[in-house]
Amino acid sequence: GPGQRPVRRGVALPAGPDLRHFLRAAAAGNPGPSPELPPEPGSTPGAPKVYLETYGCQMNVNDTEIAWAILQKNGYTRTKELDEADVVLLVTCSVREKAEQAIWNRLQHLKALKARRPQAHAPLRVGILGCMAERLKEEILHREKLVDVVAGPDAYRDLPRLLAVAESGQQAANVLLSLDETYADILPVQTSAGGRTAFVSIMRGCDNMCSYCIVPFTRGRERSRPIASILQEVRMLSDQGVKEVTLLGQNVNSFRDLSEVQFQSVAAPGLSRGFSTVYKAKPGGLRFAHLLDQVSRIDPEMRIRFTSPHPKDFPDEASVLQLIQERHNICKQLHLPAQSGSTRVLEAMRRGYTREAYLELVHHVRDSIPGVLSLSSDFIAGFCGETEEDHQQTVSLLREVRYNVGFLFAYSMRQKTRAHHRLQDDVPADVKKRRLEHLIATFREEAARANAALVGQAQLVLVEGPSKRSASELCGRNDGNIKVIFPDTELEDAAECRVPGRAQPGDYVMVKVTSASSQTLRGVPLCRTTLSRAAASH
Repeated sequence: GPGQRPVRRGVALPAGPDLRHFLRAAAAGNPGPSPELPPEPGSTPGAPKVYLETYGCQMNVNDTEIAWAILQKNGYTRTKELDEADVVLLVTCSVREKAEQAIWNRLQHLKALKARRPQAHAPLRVGILGCMAERLKEEILHREKLVDVVAGPDAYRDLPRLLAVAESGQQAANVLLSLDETYADILPVQTSAGGRTAFVSIMRGCDNMCSYCIVPFTRGRERSRPIASILQEVRMLSDQGVKEVTLLGQNVNSFRDLSEVQFQSVAAPGLSRGFSTVYKAKPGGLRFAHLLDQVSRIDPEMRIRFTSPHPKDFPDEASVLQLIQERHNICKQLHLPAQSGSTRVLEAMRRGYTREAYLELVHHVRDSIPGVLSLSSDFIAGFCGETEEDHQQTVSLLREVRYNVGFLFAYSMRQKTRAHHRLQDDVPADVKKRRLEHLIATFREEAARANAALVGQAQLVLVEGPSKRSASELCGRNDGNIKVIFPDTELEDAAECRVPGRAQPGDYVMVKVTSASSQTLRGVPLCRTTLSRAAASH
């Protein structure tokens, strides 16, 4: 659904440079090695060791941090070595069949590991967490006797009890979905060593019921975290030196915090022309614009991003767009998941808008936020009943909008969804593959043109670390979330309050762009600076 971001498995999400690789790796079913973990403070000798592996979207990375925070409080220690683990937990994804197949394959590997475990040790316990646990509880427990624990996305508080039951040799499961669980009181343990970027979950679940999407069935109904707990987490991250926070949810701009009584009778915002929902308007609560306003005031040197919004939830009053334009630390970047360029297909998907309404929104957004605005989107190739003409309409939408970043996938039918009950998955696999390749080629061509427009301009880059391909170069991201690579050299400080030196992760560097491709900008560094100073000089 909107906001699904595949990531590779591993015990932790490293800071920014690898994110783009993550965003493609689950789709390819090709995880890389687990990144390094910092040593856990206060590790107890003899405490059970847990190894966590994350598959699927960015929400799952956040869920991994929540699950670990709960287990840490209950006396577990964490290991990055699979062979020394007493408990192995896989945080799983169900959004595409390929993601689930990766888990079945991984379980075969763990079966061998379990069999090899020395008799003197307690048996290795294996748990399946997250969306696949929710969707396939019975099948997991019956098909793979080696799975001891099954916990859905709303059952992580129950993990210590489930693991205790498993210790007695029984299988244990909790896949109850909650109407109010947001884990608001649990501060996730950020696991990226020296990380300068972090993701903060602001809500869970989704009410949109797009016909292709499994998320409402695996993550449940939409509920928002109280604003106070979100602000507390962002302040804590700011104190830790984090320089960029992404507010995370399946549908962030339908956020509404109902925890404060005085705001419970506020009227529901109206939808823009040409947009509709499958549910009744929901009155009451503090909305996303209020949250964004508050978060952006915490630290003027911290960039704020958010993902994923739904196109229908940008009402005409445009307060979110106004904030993006006014606040120097809210990134001028928007994710607008289109899914298709054909009105007929959008109707079959139950997206709640036409091609025309979507394009009108894009023009409105670009008019509201003049200057460089980076747009990204999601697209599905080969949805039920998609004709060649429908496909060409998506190609033309890619050309017309010219996105900077895209997430494109072939359609994968999921049980329980409306499409599974009502529609035929009638586009042959080879046709899906050909259409997907066509969409990717078109997207890359247009993204290369969009990025080429930045050549010769100075871009403010948040340094994330050394470039993967060369130790003599640094890598970071500009305001539009595009990767920028530049030489690691001695740099002057714009305010001349620091001695010249090399840029470190978490520094802001002004870089003059010299060349561009569809995914990367290259340039020469001009000076170190700050977010506020760079904004003031523009």
